[in-house]
Amino acid sequence: MTFTTRPEITGTFGVATSTHWIASAVGMRILEQGGNAFDAAAAMGFTLQVVEPHLNGPLGDMPLLMRRAGDAAPRVICGQGTAPAAATIAHYRAEGLTLVPGSGLLATVVPGAFGAWMLMLRDHGQLPLRAILEPAIHYARHGHPVLPRVANTIAGLAGFFREEWPTSYATWLPGGTAPEPGALFANPDLADTWERLLAEAERVPDRAEQIEAARTAFYEGFVAEAIDTYLRDAEVMDAAGGRRKGVLNGQDMADWSATYEDPLSVDYHGWTVWKVGMWSQGPTLLQSLMTLSGIDLGRMDLVGAEFVHTVTEAMKLSFADREAYYGDPAHTDLPTETLLSEAYAATRRALIGSQASREQRPGVIPGFEDWASAAVARAGRDFATGPGVGAGEPTMAHLTERRGDTVHIDVIDRWGNSVSATPSGGWLQSSPVVPGLGMPLNSRAQMFWLDEGLPTSLAPGRRPRTTLSPSMAQGPDGRHLAFGTPGGDQQDQWQLIYFLRLVHGGMNLQEGIDAPLFHTGHFQSSFYPRGTRPGHLMAEPAFGESVLQALRDKGHEVEVAEPWTVGRLTAASRDTGGLLRAAATPRLMQAYAAGR
Repeated sequence: MTFTTRPEITGTFGVATSTHWIASAVGMRILEQGGNAFDAAAAMGFTLQVVEPHLNGPLGDMPLLMRRAGDAAPRVICGQGTAPAAATIAHYRAEGLTLVPGSGLLATVVPGAFGAWMLMLRDHGQLPLRAILEPAIHYARHGHPVLPRVANTIAGLAGFFREEWPTSYATWLPGGTAPEPGALFANPDLADTWERLLAEAERVPDRAEQIEAARTAFYEGFVAEAIDTYLRDAEVMDAAGGRRKGVLNGQDMADWSATYEDPLSVDYHGWTVWKVGMWSQGPTLLQSLMTLSGIDLGRMDLVGAEFVHTVTEAMKLSFADREAYYGDPAHTDLPTETLLSEAYAATRRALIGSQASREQRPGVIPGFEDWASAAVARAGRDFATGPGVGAGEPTMAHLTERRGDTVHIDVIDRWGNSVSATPSGGWLQSSPVVPGLGMPLNSRAQMFWLDEGLPTSLAPGRRPRTTLSPSMAQGPDGRHLAFGTPGGDQQDQWQLIYFLRLVHGGMNLQEGIDAPLFHTGHFQSSFYPRGTRPGHLMAEPAFGESVLQALRDKGHEVEVAEPWTVGRLTAASRDTGGLLRAAATPRLMQAYAAGR
């Protein structure tokens, strides 16, 4: 089959991609002001909090891969906050819960994105903090053309906000009216928050000290105090259908800080691929590559039924392991080395047959058998749920606009510094706006289980196993690649498919993005109400009816998406000669790649 593609963006000065055109333009502005990739990515991140508030917010979370020019490998910055000290299974069970709600105050963990941006800026940025925050302040103060999906999300929740979350009603429906698509929309409370934070930071002259002062103001000063004060008394409706108080407090915020970590990696056909650790779902991509490494994908049509079937079955196996074995390695010993080993991959590869599996099949690893059994049992449970308002993190136009999602950023500068970041959480749907701050809390605690003895059991100080999953890779020719996507459980599915087409199909960055995409919902969802869809496979109609029918014949429950609605990939690369390339998805006509 053939498909229409657009050319890549090229340049030598710098390239920036994001899921919103304004953010990409901000990234290029920062690069042109003398900033590096770390400055540009942070400025883009803060801007995205303003222009895509249904997809991320200042009190959200973020894993980030950053690579300095000349470094042999990237580093991870962990912006994933931990569960509050009072977040115990006993407390949540006493609230009548069998699942952590997908929205509301009990769904929140310590907000980590801000700390991650500050850590990177302090240690690796070049511009003052004011230059980084000014674009976000401008759009929050003076307004931005509101996206139709933002306007529709707000309009759809207007009644709920008015009755249950009045602080959100005041922020998102000023004057009692939802914004019209394309109209200017402002968030003056958020602009005030950032300007006050800058004023406190600039009491000291040194750039690094200013950034540290801003971090302190956020986690120990007026931002934390506002959150603490609000949560002492607030009792609001959540996705489970009850009005409940939260457990996060100012001390939880003061006790947390962003950290550096080493990434996990595997080698695949001459490429090295890096992902965030076991507290993310990123290792599923690495496991899938290991499983597929013994299969000759190069002989397959990369938009054909055999390719789609083989990759889908490999992903089902990797995500089954995610449900059994992933979690916070700082709290639990995990079988990471086994999961990424060639010997284990061979056992998983042998399970891929000619027909679609409908089973949940985590591998059985000696010493961890109970986790595998528990994962299979959970997938078969029927959880009692509430109305689900504001819950979840699905993405794309074929799914409801009332659910939250994510954004993604890739930047490479003229010197070769690069960033791949996936901010999320703190969506306008996830939690009420904190009075005076103009920002809602996150809902990442819904990743936890309220069952004891699991690597993902709710526990104080533990990181939830997030879906957020940026990527970096280096090719056999020395080319550096940063890529990623929003999309909850789909993130490492779409990224895997994309990467395989680059490696085996010789596609350029844009061709790989424009090719038809697919994903499966076979495994347990990370998001409330944690359902499974055995055998499910969603595919774009651009595959053609013959391919779709061949997949049905193999036993897949094929759901055909609307055209151009699956995946929101962006990517940037730099070759050894310094030529930069960037690409962004045309789906939803929202993402953007810029460079010069």
